[in-house]
Amino acid sequence: MMWGYGTNMGWMMWLWGFLLLVGIALLVLVAVRLSGPGRTPGRHPEWRGLPGPDAGRTRAQQILDERFARGEIAEEEYRERLRVLGEDH
Repeated sequence: MMWGYGTNMGWMMWLWGFLLLVGIALLVLVAVRLSGPGRTPGRHPEWRGLPGPDAGRTRAQQILDERFARGEIAEEEYRERLRVLGEDH
């Protein structure tokens, strides 16, 4: 009795070898993509060719936005400073 290890099992060994190689390649691909620096799509949409949340904003306007968001300045002061910054350009 050969218990199924006859000449018909050769293709099965090739199939398992191929699947093993594909699995290892996928594991390497996933490991490389996950270990990349800051690969968070929501944080860096410009990587996909989309403009980021601060696209077109000067650093001064970004700082002003941050201060307003933290509640350090009131809305009136925020709008006035934005107007002043806009006049400089």
